[in-house]
Amino acid sequence: MRIAKQMQLLAVMLLCAVLLAGCENAQEEAFDYYIYRINTDKTKTMAVGYTPNAEDKEDLIQEFLGQLFWQEESLNYQKAIPDNVRISSWKLEEGQLYLYFNSAYLEMGNIEEVLCRFAIVKTLIQIDGVDCISFYVGDGPLLDDEGKPVGLMTEESFIENPGEQINTIQTANITLYFANSKGDALVQEVQEIHYSSNISLEKLVVEQLLKGPQGDKGRSAIPDGTKLVSVSVLDGVCFVNLDEGFLNQNYEIAEPVVIYSIVNSLTELTNVNKVQISVKGNTNLTYREKYNLSTIFERDLDYLDESAKTQESQMQEGVEQIVDASEGLDD
Repeated sequence: MRIAKQMQLLAVMLLCAVLLAGCENAQEEAFDYYIYRINTDKTKTMAVGYTPNAEDKEDLIQEFLGQLFWQEESLNYQKAIPDNVRISSWKLEEGQLYLYFNSAYLEMGNIEEVLCRFAIVKTLIQIDGVDCISFYVGDGPLLDDEGKPVGLMTEESFIENPGEQINTIQTANITLYFANSKGDALVQEVQEIHYSSNISLEKLVVEQLLKGPQGDKGRSAIPDGTKLVSVSVLDGVCFVNLDEGFLNQNYEIAEPVVIYSIVNSLTELTNVNKVQISVKGNTNLTYREKYNLSTIFERDLDYLDESAKTQESQMQEGVEQIVDASEGLDD
């Protein structure tokens, strides 16, 4: 009798093990689509696998919007869009999705709004035929803290680690240096970036340099097709490892502009003082027979476009005049 009970207990335990294994496999199941939620602390987004019923892109948009408003029974995450926020209408024109929100959208705090916008964009941009998304509040475009339209949002508007499904969203202003239109000098651009805490600012800077400027002034100085292999910082030196694409010749852009686009951009970061560039880990190379990559480069603003240098010198003179004036008052 005792043996029979033990066998029954063993059978139950084996059944539970099978069921638990099945649950784990279900959790690891890959999905074609994900609905992005926000954790209960409102600090991260979470990608939750989803299988839609709709097939047509307009129907998928409507279904996904409904999911963004729907609150699941979960202790770990909540819906992306708050209760009082509504989408009054939407339209899709030539790949651009226009979303029109009520005024309650502006009542969200800065972090909550960025998380909400991240979740909406990441959810809807998965739909084939949705290439970019425009946010409107009422009849006007959504504005940033400086009163400027946030503009078209794409998957690349938010920088994240592709291997992660949980992302703490942060905002940073990064100063980047690109080639001017002639390719003989550097132009500066400040970008406001929303990014995942999983990615380092050094990697973010290099990836943005590869993509090119957001504005219409300048272009990427780094040769087309270049990919970032790795980037790390040790004792204030940033080691940038690029693939062979960096050796592609583009004589429209001067050699120092290429080198110091990377160096000056990275040394804008507080933890970077110098930069060394390698190709697939190899520093025993000379870039265009002029720059030895075994060199550890320091910041050099001599290659700035003359107009930019003039503006910077004027600002510096203004600062010095203010300092002199304040010292005169002290005397």
